[in-house]
Amino acid sequence: MFVSLEGPDGVGKTTQAALLAERLRAEGCEVVQCREPGGTELGERARALLLDPAVTMGDRAEALLFAAARAELTQEVIAPALDRGAWIVCDRFIDSSLVYQGLGRGLGVEPIRDVSLFATGGILPARTLVLHGVDRRDDEPDRMEAAGANFHARVAEGFLELVALAPDRVRLVDARGGESEVAARIWAALEGLQP
Repeated sequence: MFVSLEGPDGVGKTTQAALLAERLRAEGCEVVQCREPGGTELGERARALLLDPAVTMGDRAEALLFAAARAELTQEVIAPALDRGAWIVCDRFIDSSLVYQGLGRGLGVEPIRDVSLFATGGILPARTLVLHGVDRRDDEPDRMEAAGANFHARVAEGFLELVALAPDRVRLVDARGGESEVAARIWAALEGLQP
């Protein structure tokens, strides 16, 4: 079963992904935890470029670099784990590109969806959990976090719009409150998924 956690920067995805993986393991599940971009040698190198505030790149190059990292992660990590029947808990996936590059950068949802689905061979998360309601961005922003207030407003709104784009798999999860409160909401949002 493939689950991704999404949301604006600083909303707590990484912490909650770790807590979810821990709970699934406690339930006796095999869990593969990954992040996007990252999780492979190519993905980690792409991540370094994408987040480096000293690197300048065009919006289309950014979108394609994310897609290349996603293709490698899907081929090397996600597809084999799905074949084994493992749970995959991924910190970001295709929906981040739909929002950040499609809406935030203004490249359009359709072209970003098309290139992302090509990159993943059509593999999508069974459930995407969008954390929202808090803003805890870093004081020392990376390249994406430093994109400006208007960009981040479009991104925050875009994540809320994901439910309309994919209502069968996307659930909004309120990220306000303590870690255990949010973790309980995430667990409830997975109801109905079968491994």
